[in-house]
Parts: sequence; structure tokens; C-alpha cells
Amino acid sequence: MTTTEHRVALSSPFPVERLASFADGNAGGNPAGVVICEALPDAAAMQAIAAEVGYSETAFAAPLDGTWRVRYFAPEIEVPFCGHATIALGAALARREGDGLFHLRLNQVEITVEGRRDGATLVAALQSPPTHSEPAPPDLVRDALVLFGYTQADLDPRLPPAIAEGGAKHLVLALATRTRLSEMHYDLDVGRELMLAHGFATIALVYAEHQRLFHARNPFAAGGVYEDPATGAAAAALAGYLRDARWLRDGAVDIIQGEDMGMPSRIHMEIPPEMGSSIRVSGAVRSLD
Repeated sequence: MTTTEHRVALSSPFPVERLASFADGNAGGNPAGVVICEALPDAAAMQAIAAEVGYSETAFAAPLDGTWRVRYFAPEIEVPFCGHATIALGAALARREGDGLFHLRLNQVEITVEGRRDGATLVAALQSPPTHSEPAPPDLVRDALVLFGYTQADLDPRLPPAIAEGGAKHLVLALATRTRLSEMHYDLDVGRELMLAHGFATIALVYAEHQRLFHARNPFAAGGVYEDPATGAAAAALAGYLRDARWLRDGAVDIIQGEDMGMPSRIHMEIPPEMGSSIRVSGAVRSLD
């Protein structure tokens, strides 16, 4: 299954808003479904709706004690946190409630998302859960390289392979050239087995054009999706890893993603200097309805 900008006649009794997060003007971005309702359906119903929507994630939100209770479902599994669906939710809440800062209660943590309208453009920014990273074990790196047909020589020695978290767990592999990133391919079933075995939401393949500009591709086989065109959770995890690795101390970093899929996306990250602290991830949102 791949991420597409499709519309289907849903059997769901809940209205589904369709938005593309981290859009590049009037193009690109990562489509997400957003369901805002008075009370969340049961998990089986949310899973069925997400599978029917077919996007890499659908966010479900309901008001709860002054916050919004939020859960995220990919077509095949529930995920603990999804950045692009959170950005889409922020835009949807801004359209519904007006510009503002919205407090979200996820399964394990509480975060915020800010949504606002800038003329005809929707913009949203989330504050990620705390970040953490650690070196990836050699056997895991070996298996991942085999999965993608890479070798150790394809890796950027400045950023060793790492397991990075910012609400969800990701394997980060930094490549030495943009060409090898563009050549990314893998077997979906084998990738799903590897990601599920290690609890990875995605594998983040990245290339550093310079210190503050990265190109990325994110296989999401664990959720039944070959590749995401923009991945906010992986962006937050990568930003935390860049800080942990002393690649930079703080400041802004941008990610270009989705170009190899024909869905150009732009992700902006603001990194505070405190180790482990939340990352601000922002981008433009366009409506697909």
C-alpha cells in the first residue's frame, strides 16, 4: 500500500477531514485523515476507519477535560505518535475552533499543537515528546543495510547509525550521498518484519546537504506503507539525535522529503539546547477535501 491523495466513499459514520501536512506551496505534503468527534470510537472501529481511509495515518481526537484525547492509526496498526497527523489535526482544530494552542493527551504523553490560518494557508507547529537517542547495535545495522542493499561504505561516518525517539522509535541511517538516498528500495514484507521486531515506527534514511539542511526518505513498512512523503515524528527524533551527537547545539534545521515520490515536502525543526527536550516541528498544511 502506498500513500496517495485519494478520496473514497467511506462507510464510517464519522466525518473524515483530509489534509496534507508539510506541503510545499500548493503541492506535496503527506496526506492524513483527521476525525474530530465528541467521543472516540473503540479501537477496532478506529483501525477499520484508518484502513478504509488508506493514508499512512489517521488522527482521532475528542474533547476531554480541557484537552483533546488523541489516538493515531495506520492502515494496519496503532502508533503512539504521528507528527504529520498531529500537524493536520492542528490545522483542522484551527479551522474548527479558531487559531490557537491545543493541548493533546496521547496514549503515553501530553503534547501541544498550534494551528493558525495565514490568509488562505494553514500552518501548524507541534511540540514533540522528549527525545532520546543511542547507538544502533551492529547486528541491527547489518540487517538494515542488507534490507536496502547498502554497505558500510554508503554511510556517512559523521553521523553513526542510531536509534532515535521523539514520541516514536526510529532507526536513523545517514547516507554519504544523495544518489544512494534516491536509489532506496526494499522488500515491504521483510521491512515490516524488521521494523515490528524492533518496535520502529519508521527507518529514517537521511542525507546531510549541509549542517542545517537534510534530505530524507522514511519507509513505514510497520504500518503497511512503503514510504512516507513527510514524517514529523521521525523529524523530531532526528533533531534530538543531531543534538545528542553534537552535530549542532541548537537552532533550526530543515528537511526536504518526498521529492523521490513526486510529493515534495518541507519540514522545519527548532532545536533548543537542553538535552532531551522537546523539538518544535512545523510546516504548511493544504486541504485535500
